Amino acid sequence: MRALLQRVSRAEVRTGGDVVGSIGSGLLVLLGVGQDDDERSADALAVKTAKLRIFADAEGRMNRSLLDEGGEALVVSQFTLFADARKGNRPSFVRAAPPDRADALYARYVAALRAAGVPVATGTFQAQMQVELVNDGPVTVWLDGEELAGGR
Repeated sequence: MRALLQRVSRAEVRTGGDVVGSIGSGLLVLLGVGQDDDERSADALAVKTAKLRIFADAEGRMNRSLLDEGGEALVVSQFTLFADARKGNRPSFVRAAPPDRADALYARYVAALRAAGVPVATGTFQAQMQVELVNDGPVTVWLDGEELAGGR
């Protein structure tokens, strides 16, 4: 499982022109689910997302978490985080989980993030979406759930 976190002052996602999820200050999470991912990696990644200290404290140092800030998360599924472009010019997505498994683990991550105390909005799984955000900082961090769950 992979997550690209972007600290935002606001973000929203649209499907078919309709806003399906929006947040104020917090994190936009682009989430990809891989072939080998499981519930343990979803849970570990959610906890890390909630507790990662990438928000500024009173001295301007990144020392506060999403929980400390009372921020929100907008979680958008993105299988293209598992693109493999090492060979040729067309990326391969064979390392991404099949849709039914990816949807279940995406939902598990969202549920675990909510259980950690984070208000969560979502996109629409397996839909064509448009994401709009105002990146704050900019701060962008890459997390690998497999590594957080102890690797394989």
